[in-house]
Amino acid sequence: MTDTVSEFSEIQDAFLDYIRDTKYATMVTVDRHRRPRARVLLPVWEIVDGVPVGWLAAYRTPVKSAHLAGNPHTTYAYWSPRQNAVFVDSVSAWADDEESRLHAWGLYKRGGPPGVGYDPVHYWRGGPDDPGYHVLRIDPWRIQLVRGSDLRSTLWRTQDPGLGDHLVRRPEELVQGGVC
Repeated sequence: MTDTVSEFSEIQDAFLDYIRDTKYATMVTVDRHRRPRARVLLPVWEIVDGVPVGWLAAYRTPVKSAHLAGNPHTTYAYWSPRQNAVFVDSVSAWADDEESRLHAWGLYKRGGPPGVGYDPVHYWRGGPDDPGYHVLRIDPWRIQLVRGSDLRSTLWRTQDPGLGDHLVRRPEELVQGGVC
């Protein structure tokens, strides 16, 4: 059974608890042929104006860049051995401005939520100005929580049903070049 909630605040505590318990997420993108590609990463999260915003410190690889250029819609999936799961359907975009880079760096160091994060200097020794350090901003449009004890599901969707729709391209418009 799936319940639907209209306000993120109704699932916020469970969302943050499940992420704190799991920490790592599987990020899924699609290539120019609409084939999925998964990788395990550690996004951090905060609540801004009542909705979740995620940040992902990442290397800007040719594959990830090509996928996001062709289709910025991503899914981040969390699963714990207790069978609790979170599925975050979102739009992910490179945030190249200094403010976003510094903000994400600080959130990783503080933990978002507390207990989720790390000191990014272990990967980017040059600090937030390291040329290999890049940040993705994650804007969810749909979040599904699944409780392992009874497989009850709760679904939240943003109040902006068109989030990212203007970024979607038909298959014939997808990026044809680059490494996918």
